[in-house]
Amino acid sequence: MLSRRMLRIKVFKTLFGRILSGSDSTAAAEKELLLSCGKTVELYLFILSLPAALKKAAEEKIERGLQKFQPTPEEANPNYKFVENRFISILENDPKFLKFLQQKGLSWSEYPAFVKKLYNTVASQDYFTGYMESGKNSMTEDIALVRNIFERELEDNGELADILEEMSLYWTDDLGYVLGSIIKNMKRIADDGAVSVPDVFQNEDDESYAKRLLTMSMLKYNEYTELIAKHVPHWDLERLVTSDLMLIVMGITEAVTFETIPLKVTINEYVDISKFYSTPNSRIFVNGLLDKILQELLANGTIVKKGRGLVG
Repeated sequence: MLSRRMLRIKVFKTLFGRILSGSDSTAAAEKELLLSCGKTVELYLFILSLPAALKKAAEEKIERGLQKFQPTPEEANPNYKFVENRFISILENDPKFLKFLQQKGLSWSEYPAFVKKLYNTVASQDYFTGYMESGKNSMTEDIALVRNIFERELEDNGELADILEEMSLYWTDDLGYVLGSIIKNMKRIADDGAVSVPDVFQNEDDESYAKRLLTMSMLKYNEYTELIAKHVPHWDLERLVTSDLMLIVMGITEAVTFETIPLKVTINEYVDISKFYSTPNSRIFVNGLLDKILQELLANGTIVKKGRGLVG
């Protein structure tokens, strides 16, 4: 499930915590890294279960309306299109999916106020009104409605962010990636009629990459910080932004350790990560210093790249 970009971020966060805490146990660090990666899969499935919770809120609202002594015409003749959404039906009737949620203790029933408020927000949107009033009735339209909810209502939702932070610190900053993964997989879920629990790593190479990047970054941390210090002689290392220092260490580690990853890819990846996890000026600093150090290590033979086009 996790992309190489996400793996780099997971390694960065683990390394950051380990270095600041003074822990040098690579075994403990690897264990924490794997836990963090696994938690992203849990978040993916937890968020994927949200439409079913919204459907339940809609059903409860319909039932309350029907039980009124003098219901409005709309309450007396409710529109059942949302509660009969085919895609949501798959989510709420997949036994393996539901079992996973139960085993991990992942349930929206603990947050009824949030679910109710979110449903009311969704129900007030034009895309929802258009869906409910449309004369069409298809899985394609059902998927589009749920996709709109994922795309428009969740990523910048402060209340949701608070809930996720309360549930797991490992979920910090993962929501955007998870939403993108869900949206990408929706058609496949609909075609299969079932939710597959994704593997944490896309392949064995990715798992090996993440573990090795973390381990070697820890083992080489002091050596590479000294190398960095030589390239900024007028700076005390303590004055460098800690996140910048760690990203450069990781960039050097990746370039030296993984012979088949092009230098350009390595530099671009850590520069992009610095945009989100460091200062506004970090992009320029990380780009310039990492490029300078990698070119030097390439020239003296410390970095060896195998394969056509891997150096540039």
